[in-house]
Amino acid sequence: MKLFWKGWGYAFFIGIVVATTFKSSIADWNIVPTGSMKPTIIEGDRILVNKLSYDLKVPLTTWHIAKWSNPQRGDIVVFYSPEDGTRLVKRVIGLPGDRISMKNNDIFINGKSLGYTPVRQSSIGTHAEHLKFQENLAGKLHQILVSPSYPSMRSFPTVTVPKESYFMMGDNRDNSADSRYFGFVKRDRIVGRATAIVLSLDSQNHYLPRWNRFFSTLQ
Repeated sequence: MKLFWKGWGYAFFIGIVVATTFKSSIADWNIVPTGSMKPTIIEGDRILVNKLSYDLKVPLTTWHIAKWSNPQRGDIVVFYSPEDGTRLVKRVIGLPGDRISMKNNDIFINGKSLGYTPVRQSSIGTHAEHLKFQENLAGKLHQILVSPSYPSMRSFPTVTVPKESYFMMGDNRDNSADSRYFGFVKRDRIVGRATAIVLSLDSQNHYLPRWNRFFSTLQ
């Protein structure tokens, strides 16, 4: 063991520390097991999480060393659920001070409805119970999925996002556990911004790669 430590052990230990620090504070990837962010992110996607998007944290903690930015409307972020601590990926809908309400899947921010345009159906929504729309969130266009036949919270009265908190929602609006259910997300629970799909494997088809999704940017 002494010879191993002198020869390779020390270098191996340093390598583990560097790799752990990198994943904890700089960048990591998340395996997405659910469809709550369809059609943007689907089951089996591996997403890149930039942990330096908003701040720098002490490795292996949520303590902030420095902060240079904050999440913006439309950002896709990874955070720890305020309900049970599970690591989740959702889209930022409401910022601190925003007044948010929803009526039949139509989101209102500060009294103004977001714009929705029907999208021609594709393989992700070929049945009548799944419909896609393009949502305009502060000038950021992205697609959402709605499923009218599913039981879901499609309406709620106006709520005001508290200071240092955010309102998160999944793009799969009728199949997402988000701020409608577990409430606001504190700023210090946000891990980083999801920026791209690194790779994607189809668990329903022998984990074959979905080549068309590799290295695609998230909107």
